[in-house]
Amino acid sequence: MKRSIRFFTVSALAAGIAACGGGSDGSGSTGTVSFDVTDAPAMEFSNVTVAFTGISLKPENGEWVEFTFDEPKTWDLLDLQGGMSEPLITDEEVPAGPYSELRLLVDTESSFLVLKDQPDIQKTLAVPSGEQSGLKLKGDFLVAADTTTDFTIDFDVRKSIVNPQGESLADYLVKPSLRLVNNLEVGSISGEVDYVTINSTRLNSAELANCSDGYEGSAYVYEGADVTPTDINVNREEDIGPLMAIPVTDADNDGIHSYTAAFLTAGEYTVSYSCQLDDNESDDSIQFEGTQNVTVVVNTEAKAEPIPLVQ
Repeated sequence: MKRSIRFFTVSALAAGIAACGGGSDGSGSTGTVSFDVTDAPAMEFSNVTVAFTGISLKPENGEWVEFTFDEPKTWDLLDLQGGMSEPLITDEEVPAGPYSELRLLVDTESSFLVLKDQPDIQKTLAVPSGEQSGLKLKGDFLVAADTTTDFTIDFDVRKSIVNPQGESLADYLVKPSLRLVNNLEVGSISGEVDYVTINSTRLNSAELANCSDGYEGSAYVYEGADVTPTDINVNREEDIGPLMAIPVTDADNDGIHSYTAAFLTAGEYTVSYSCQLDDNESDDSIQFEGTQNVTVVVNTEAKAEPIPLVQ
C-alpha cells in the first residue's frame, strides 16, 4: 500500500533514547526495522518502473542480513513523489547496532522506463557491471535495540538513471544514487511558484533567458543556508549540486505552481527555482531566481516564500 509522508510526534528525549539505545554490545540484542522507498522527481521520464527482489543490510561487525522477496516489488517510481512511499520490508527483526551499508537487489529484466517524448517505447534498464544486480548505499545507520526504527530510501531517479551513450547493451543504466533517512528525523518543505509572472517577465527581458518551451520549472533544494544554486551535473567529480530538484505543478490550473520536497533531515536548506531545462550532464548553466533559506524542523512542513519573492 502506498504511504503518504509519515511524521512521528516524539519528544527530543525519546528521540535521543532511540538513537543511542542500539549500540552493539555483543549480547545478541535485536531491533526491528522498516524500509520504504520514495523518489525525488525527474522531468524527462513518464514512467520509471523498477522491480526490487530484495534488500540486504550490512552490520558494521557482522555478516550481511538478507531479505529476499517471494515476488518482486515493482513500482513506477514516479508515483512515489511529494512524500509518497512504498514499503520494502516492514517490522523485520535484525541484530541491533551500527550498520555500514545496504543493498537493493533489482530485477533488470522486469524494469524499464518510458521517455516523455517517446511514449510508446519501453527503454531497457541495467545495473552497471560489478554491482551484482544491486544498488549499494554506503553510510552509517543505527538499528536501536528493543524498538522499531523506520527508514526511507530516496531512490532519486534523476540522478540514478543515466544514458550510457552506447557504452552498454541496455538503453539506460541504474546507478546507485540513494539517500537514506531515519523517519524520526525528517520534515518537508512546500512552496508556490508564480510561473505565469516569471514567464512573462522573462519574455520581456533583455537580460534573462526565456523559460524552456513546454517546461514549467523546478524548485532546487540544497543542503545548508546561503548556497549558490547550481544545476544537476552527474559528470562532476564533486557533489556540489542540489540534493533534489522538484518539478513544480499547477494542479488547479490557476497559474500558481506548487512543490513539496519531502524526507529532509532537520536543518538549514537553500531553495531556488529555474524555468529552464537541466539536462543533468551539460556544463551549460541555467538561471535561477527566488533563492531563499528555509529551516526544516522534525515532524513539520516548512513553508517557503512564494517565488518570485514578494519585495
